[in-house]
Amino acid sequence: MSRTLLRSLLELRAAAPARPSALRPALTTTATTRSLHQTPSQIDPLPQTQSSAALPPSPPKPSPTSIPRCGGAPRTTSPATPETLQLLPLLALQPGNKYLQLYIQGQSYLVTPGDQIRLPFKMPGVVPGDVLRLNRAVAIGSRDFTLKGSPYVDETLFECRAVVEGTEAEPMRLKIKKKQRCRRTKTVRSKHKYTVLRVSEVKILAPGQEGQQ
Repeated sequence: MSRTLLRSLLELRAAAPARPSALRPALTTTATTRSLHQTPSQIDPLPQTQSSAALPPSPPKPSPTSIPRCGGAPRTTSPATPETLQLLPLLALQPGNKYLQLYIQGQSYLVTPGDQIRLPFKMPGVVPGDVLRLNRAVAIGSRDFTLKGSPYVDETLFECRAVVEGTEAEPMRLKIKKKQRCRRTKTVRSKHKYTVLRVSEVKILAPGQEGQQ
């Protein structure tokens, strides 16, 4: 009886289908690993860089623009042309006061004789009563004529004098500075000072009159 049962079991094992590959993870992993190691690389090689001699020369870098002074106008004057010298007497003979557009430390001021200029700083080296010659004018003109420079008018064509009247000071300012989540405070005191000028003379000079009082 036992021999018949054993023989039937052997026949059933021989007739049973083969075990699927999903039930053999160790063998499948080994085969996959071998195939991955044997496959060629999928990354394309990097293109060869050209030599520096074959490359075209790079364009020169533009030179950085010079930072203009405060006010934006350079310290240059336009020379007087023959046409300017021919029309200058007409400007000098105009009735009434002449006006000037001056530049003082980069700030523009439109003045006539008798006007007061309050500079937003304390000018060093001057005392009340000093006479200053202001020679940076963008334009000078009258009711009918205007002479413009590029950017400044030639200083030999006009004369503008101003008298230093003194120095003023604003009231004391107190500013409390405090940081967030900090109990300490800091008090900053400031008292800005100004220089006051009075335009005393504006005169158009004919050629050859510069330096004469």
